[in-house]
Amino acid sequence: MKKIILAFLITFSINAQIKLPRLISDGMILQRDTKVNIWGWASPKEKIELDFKGKKYNTTTAEDGKWSIQLPLQKAGGPYEMTLKASNTIVLKNILFGDVWLCSGQSNMELSMDRLKDKYQDIIAKSENSNIRQFLVPDEYYFEKERNDFSSGSWISANPINVLQFTGVGYFFATEIYEKYKIPIGLINSALGGSPAESWISEESIKKFPEYYQEFLKFKDGKLEKQIDENDRKVNSEWYKLLNNTDLGLKNKWVNPTDISDWKEMQIPGYWADGELGKINGSVWFKKDFVLEKVKENQAKLILGRIVDADSVFVNGHFVGTTSYQYPPRIYSFNTNVLKEGRNEITVRVINNSGKGGFVVDKPYELIVGDKTIDLKGNWRYKLGSNMQPLPGQTFVRWKPVGLYNAMIAPLKNYPIKGVLWYQGEANTKKAAEYTALMETLIANWRTQWKQEKLPFLLVQLPNFMEPKPEPSESNWAVLRQQQANVLKVPNTGMAVAIDLGEWNDIHPLNKYDVGLRLALQARKLVYGEKNLIASGPIFESMEQKNEQLILSFSSIGTGLMSKGGNTLYSFAIAGLDGKFVWAKASIEGDKVIVWNNEIKNPVKVRYAWADNPDNANLYNKENLPASPFEAELK
Repeated sequence: MKKIILAFLITFSINAQIKLPRLISDGMILQRDTKVNIWGWASPKEKIELDFKGKKYNTTTAEDGKWSIQLPLQKAGGPYEMTLKASNTIVLKNILFGDVWLCSGQSNMELSMDRLKDKYQDIIAKSENSNIRQFLVPDEYYFEKERNDFSSGSWISANPINVLQFTGVGYFFATEIYEKYKIPIGLINSALGGSPAESWISEESIKKFPEYYQEFLKFKDGKLEKQIDENDRKVNSEWYKLLNNTDLGLKNKWVNPTDISDWKEMQIPGYWADGELGKINGSVWFKKDFVLEKVKENQAKLILGRIVDADSVFVNGHFVGTTSYQYPPRIYSFNTNVLKEGRNEITVRVINNSGKGGFVVDKPYELIVGDKTIDLKGNWRYKLGSNMQPLPGQTFVRWKPVGLYNAMIAPLKNYPIKGVLWYQGEANTKKAAEYTALMETLIANWRTQWKQEKLPFLLVQLPNFMEPKPEPSESNWAVLRQQQANVLKVPNTGMAVAIDLGEWNDIHPLNKYDVGLRLALQARKLVYGEKNLIASGPIFESMEQKNEQLILSFSSIGTGLMSKGGNTLYSFAIAGLDGKFVWAKASIEGDKVIVWNNEIKNPVKVRYAWADNPDNANLYNKENLPASPFEAELK
């Protein structure tokens, strides 16, 4: 009996302890100039005391153990300490008040400074700034209900080590805003690669889209999710087990073979489906010889562009790196003790589970040793390791409707924020026409949850991607960009145009500096009140027909329109009543753009930069900001 009573007392004592959400922790940045909630849990009817800046605030927990204390408006500044007392005492240190921005969306928002470290070495080296901080929300999903906290997460301040965890777009945005206003900037990084917009919308709001709501209901009790995850793991495990068991390269130690006379040749970069090997999946081994003089440096860097899908890399038989999926740049640093004077050898085992395997073209492939760079493009030897059936596609449960909202957004809603930075859309291009409606719903949903009716929402328009096409054609990416532009009809929204910041062969372009800069311009005008600032390139407003020409008017022309890179405007197309688009000539006359094609006598439609990757879309304002792509029709 005594043991039972003791166990009860211990349990009660533990439950009585104040527990805080992950957000409310050391190093947090709280939103300035607004009432701020500090909340948590303790035992029912527990008295909670909060001491901040010499003032005490008191409350008592509810029957469910929840409590909340509201602090009055605070100006930007700090650092401060905050003490919370009940049966235990918690002291929170290094608290700042400033502006908190939620960074959300998919992989291009999630993409970290670590992926950008070779491009922005100098910026990272000078990144020490305790006034710029990030809270990284763990990548999780949940369907049953809205969660009230995260499983992990803490506030970290920018420095050359920590900044590698920051969202690249968010960090460059934060540095611009901080340099302009000297206000502490907190970033909440809540983004997940591949996620569609509907996964970030609440259960109640997704009901506006019956198809997505019904899909969500299938996963709400967790049974289907568990079944799918178990099946996917089994299929994945069996595929890779068979691959490894049948790979001749593993059996015969092709990492460092003595004879490769029967290996064939292939031009790298390139895809083996385009050559003699054909459309197969499985593993293919590649080898490349190179010659070195005596090596004096301690470190070497091997750059292998991007590889579809996975790779393991060896130099002279020594393992130097591996990447498990296709998107990250392959940059492997290693000690030069594996190199030798004279002939050396690189071996790459490539695993491709579906689609076209190989080495992505128009990327760097080189070995850097000190001040010497060895070009690795050209003929490589190759041999098939294992020919496999394609790996069956996975069901990405984490992307299903509502799941990310419940796990990665709902726990934030008590934490006041300045605004939202949103970089997403790639995952919705297959059903692009519905995107405006989804985003209007998402924005209204989040504004309701945060109880901020005018919560600023700044989005990034999709950049250029994929191969240019020689003739005007349809494009889901173009449709989605138009849908994104349509979102600007919602009050207190802004858009950073990125049509010139993409890479044709990479869905994750590395220029995140200019994306952050353009978002900062939008924030400076919309949120920080610089009303006369030119924050955007030209935005189509209206058009009229005159003498078989279309006369286009724009807003955000700044100090004037210009054609970047020469006097000729490109990427305009027009159509008559038949709706068939043809390339058009275009010229700037004052603050207008005149568009025509002598073959089209009655033009009624116009498109600009209407393609996955528009070729030389060069309409800008003189502030060097690009025009947003658009489609318009005479009414």
